[in-house]
Amino acid sequence: MLGKLKEKLRSFIKKVEENVEKEEKEAEKKGLLDKVLMVEIKEKDVEKALEDLELELLEADVALEVVDALKERIKKNLVGKKVKIGTNKEKIIEEAVRDAVLEILRPPRKIDLIEEIKKAEKPYVILFVGFNGSGKTTTIAKLAHWLKKNGFSVVIAASDTFRAGAIEQIEEHAKRIGVKVIKHKYGADPAAVAYDAIQHAKARGIDVVLIDTAGRSETNRNLMDEMKKIARVTKPNLVIFVGDALAGNAIIEQAREFNEAVKIDGVILTKLDADARGGSALSVTYATNAPILFVGIGQGYDDLIPFDERWFVERILGESNA
Repeated sequence: MLGKLKEKLRSFIKKVEENVEKEEKEAEKKGLLDKVLMVEIKEKDVEKALEDLELELLEADVALEVVDALKERIKKNLVGKKVKIGTNKEKIIEEAVRDAVLEILRPPRKIDLIEEIKKAEKPYVILFVGFNGSGKTTTIAKLAHWLKKNGFSVVIAASDTFRAGAIEQIEEHAKRIGVKVIKHKYGADPAAVAYDAIQHAKARGIDVVLIDTAGRSETNRNLMDEMKKIARVTKPNLVIFVGDALAGNAIIEQAREFNEAVKIDGVILTKLDADARGGSALSVTYATNAPILFVGIGQGYDDLIPFDERWFVERILGESNA
């Protein structure tokens, strides 16, 4: 998992380390070496390695604007830094790269979903949006399962009345995890389905309403307008964009499309277990300025885990091959 991105970042760290070691050798030649001598990391030590890193990050599906932002942060963290000769330079350079990646992954708002639900007026309404094939319906079932395990009651609104088989799919998932689905017929108004689910939750004291919607694409304006209508009618507490980690650079445009239509509050990234490149997480966070809340790491209902940016960074910078 995430092997491509990990490989590229570790290659960059090695190149900068080699450049700084050359500076040390030059100091030795000039007879300047002593126990307290500090070598300053110069722009030239970093610049060439950053040029190589840019191409390598693009190969790892990190969007160009994210690459630029990451390069600037790495340069700011490294250039001018004084390194004592004989210290572990790899560790110092790695820490600068780690901090730069964490800056990208940490948007202004941090969401603790359990606490948000506890303090909000019931029901807490979550609207799910995403492109076709992103795994949205399955993700909703996984989140419903996670919420139940954390002590919340859940109802699902089958507001995808457009795609053939969508209602049966969400009903089958709901049956397996033991939650109720509110549905109408195919072709019905999706906003009306969502409204009825909220009224059902209010009448029965249910904690959370999860609203499934039809997979949207930028070429289908009617479906995008429908999604805006659902948001107007339901006034959700949270809008979650479900993105496919395998979508590569396309995910940044997908996220922007939805962010313009209905403001995205959080992201769930699916298929991270199958993503050998790893750039999507950086790209989608940067594009939406919204936190990644969960990641999908398998097919089972328990294979949706809360996202931890330090866990992610460890996977792309740590020694582990996980």
